[in-house]
Amino acid sequence: MNFTVKLSGLRSLRSRLWSLVTFVLCTGCSHYQLGTEVKLPFHTLYVAPVENKTPLPQVREIVSTQVREAFAHDARVVLANSPEAAEATLTVVLIDYHRDVASVRENDTGLARKFNLTLGATATLHDNRAGKDLFDRRPISVQREAFTDSGQVQNEFQTLPLLADALAAKLTHAALDVW
Repeated sequence: MNFTVKLSGLRSLRSRLWSLVTFVLCTGCSHYQLGTEVKLPFHTLYVAPVENKTPLPQVREIVSTQVREAFAHDARVVLANSPEAAEATLTVVLIDYHRDVASVRENDTGLARKFNLTLGATATLHDNRAGKDLFDRRPISVQREAFTDSGQVQNEFQTLPLLADALAAKLTHAALDVW
């Protein structure tokens, strides 16, 4: 009999504890919302074609495509086809591309085995309605590694879309996140 009373008291305590945990979890999640509460000062954005001041051929098209795709996948803005149809304009200028030796070959220290590739740009976000810049020539830089095992030129060429994708992600955050 004494054992039955202890067992029912334990069940009652476990039931109360489970109810308390459920209540805390449900009330904690009831106010959750996706995204940020910050309202952007614009809803439509024109991404100007990227300007290239680096010695890289054809990088302009790769970066322009990646930047537009990054903004197209973000639901906070709608891309416009012209600056006149947009509330804001993003202008990107590629200003830097360089490689730094990250590691050398074991048998010949004069030959690089791995490079750190850096792509740098400046970005300007202009509010077309107010006629002022939200930010002006903000520097943005990304890095990726390239191994020279199958040839330096080939690896650098294959790394360019990765650099462009990383740059596009940083540009999206710079333009749409809280500044």
